[in-house]
Amino acid sequence: MIVFLNNEHMKPIISPSILSADFAHLAEDIDMLNQSEADWIHCDIMDGVFVPNISFGFPVLKHVVKLSNKPLDVHLMIVQPEKFIPEVKALGAYIMNVHYETCPHLHRVIQQIRDAGMEPAVTLNPSTPVSLLKDIINDVYMVLLMGVNPGFGGQKFIENTVKKTRELRDLINESGSRALIEIDGGVNINTGAKLIEAGADVLVAGNAVFSAADPIAAIEALKNL
Repeated sequence: MIVFLNNEHMKPIISPSILSADFAHLAEDIDMLNQSEADWIHCDIMDGVFVPNISFGFPVLKHVVKLSNKPLDVHLMIVQPEKFIPEVKALGAYIMNVHYETCPHLHRVIQQIRDAGMEPAVTLNPSTPVSLLKDIINDVYMVLLMGVNPGFGGQKFIENTVKKTRELRDLINESGSRALIEIDGGVNINTGAKLIEAGADVLVAGNAVFSAADPIAAIEALKNL
């Protein structure tokens, strides 16, 4: 798996979120992503407890895996995500992403994810400060910053996310970490350009891709920001 670290000469990694896909025609949407310049497929699993919505679970993702030729970027918006490390691993997921807010023993969970053979990532909600990652930043493969409050697609982008991205980039540079910065929520051509300039490496896009008249062209436009 080739990964591009933040660099003005490198293109961003694009991870379309199937939360915005048409689940009545999921196979067609996955096939479209396979033909596109998308790098990963972002899978938002919601439990109705940590976030006020329920999305989909492992029975659906087992079919996504069969259809997709892109690595899975699995984002668990759930309580006790560590209980599902074996299930995520069984999918052959590339990245397992857990929320800081749900993991009182975050270091342990990160090590368990890595020991399972996946890349560990951690997500911060909009109100969770970047500074809380100071003692863990060298242990994670990636940090995801939420550009909206998690739970629903199609929300308005929280502008403070751009400032937060710069703060995270500074923390990564100062610590010598090689962690990637991923943004999820409200990402489109306009916000994506601001986020890339601020230091983001990975853009998660849902509505901006699946609601576009030409989703493949929308992905290409994000890829070329």
